[in-house]
Amino acid sequence: MGHTQKFLGKYQLINRLTAQVGDRGMALNILADRGHVIRGTSKLTPAGNIRNAMTAKERALDRAKKKSEKNHIYNPYTNSTKLI
Repeated sequence: MGHTQKFLGKYQLINRLTAQVGDRGMALNILADRGHVIRGTSKLTPAGNIRNAMTAKERALDRAKKKSEKNHIYNPYTNSTKLI
């Protein structure tokens, strides 16, 4: 199991991104840039709480839906979606 594969569930937003980028501070800066945490803290914003309540699959499908309303399938190994 890959190092990000253990953070696929809900309430894993910070841990998953930390595993993906390899550094918690960098992950928090990325999330702050996205408006998901308050800068300089690990406190989630309202938007961050919404994203945190999603699984990795739900977040990926949500991102894909913003680009195209068509149906997508999720690949947990690449954290990506593909049109079906």
